[in-house]
Amino acid sequence: MSFAATLGLVALVQIGMPRLFATPDSSMAARVALWGGREIAMLALASLVAGFATTPYAAFHFHRVTPYGVLANLAAMPVVSALVMPAGMLGLLAVPFGFDGFFWWLMGLGIDWMIAVSQWVASLPGAIGRIGAFGTGPLIAASVGIILMGLLRTPLRWSGVVVLAGSMVWAVFVKQPDILISGDAHNVAVRGRDGHLHLIRIAKDAFLVKEWLAADADARASGDPSLGEGVSCDEEGCVVPMTDGELVARSMRSQALADDCDRAALIVSDRQSPRNCGAAVIDQARLRRQGALALWRKGREFEIEAVRPRGLDRPWSPAAVGEGDTDGATISRPIAPRATDATPSETDLQPDD
Repeated sequence: MSFAATLGLVALVQIGMPRLFATPDSSMAARVALWGGREIAMLALASLVAGFATTPYAAFHFHRVTPYGVLANLAAMPVVSALVMPAGMLGLLAVPFGFDGFFWWLMGLGIDWMIAVSQWVASLPGAIGRIGAFGTGPLIAASVGIILMGLLRTPLRWSGVVVLAGSMVWAVFVKQPDILISGDAHNVAVRGRDGHLHLIRIAKDAFLVKEWLAADADARASGDPSLGEGVSCDEEGCVVPMTDGELVARSMRSQALADDCDRAALIVSDRQSPRNCGAAVIDQARLRRQGALALWRKGREFEIEAVRPRGLDRPWSPAAVGEGDTDGATISRPIAPRATDATPSETDLQPDD
């Protein structure tokens, strides 16, 4: 993020900031008029450009955008530059002599001001904008656009604006997963008819649910009662409908598997599913090998994105030994076998039949 902000400031200096400085040929009145407005304009422009350049990375990691970032910077940064940082440096120098307490108190005043500004800005209407997870593709495109704008010195630099705008459109139209499954299968989130996630929750994990909701641009809290709407549970398991009405089941006992295989499109289970199961199955063994999963519905198939895809081998995350043949990028519901007509042909009929 700091490199993106630096590139943005470099582009600002190259393109427009020199025009804000008075030249020796300027009249005395012009130089006096520019003396105060210039500093304010420079601070506002620098905050705007740096904030805009870091927005793709903040949105990628935190799924948020802050439209009032410039306002917060204008109110807080002068205090940081004039009070907080000098007091901190003087405090470090005064530590060996035991006179540092005053400087830490002074630094604390500046930090209190920063906190007050942050709380005020956060309380403004529309202070927090939410954006769904969009993957590395749009982020790379945005990085290319920022690099073109910051490094090129010819009019070709404006091609970076086109690339950056394209990356924003790409990010907005990325399709969110239809199903999310935690690595321990204790939490399963399914997108319902209303377009929101509905949660099958066997064990509470507030942090996980909070991250899922943030990545889905959903402002609900992890304990919101609406997360459980549409979920039906009993001692044997839970079911929840998807956008098309078909069911996702979380089977907790083997007795439930037979019914779930007949009525569900996808089963998440700790048990071994029957061979003739009519549903796609995510079992505990696969989750142990691949970790948490995100699924997208494609007709009878589910496209899968795993934390540890099949064959991924890294020093800190070696490939699993004996990976299953079903650990591919898709799973599908088995096609039900056609029923056999047991009626005998006319030539096989006997007179007594």
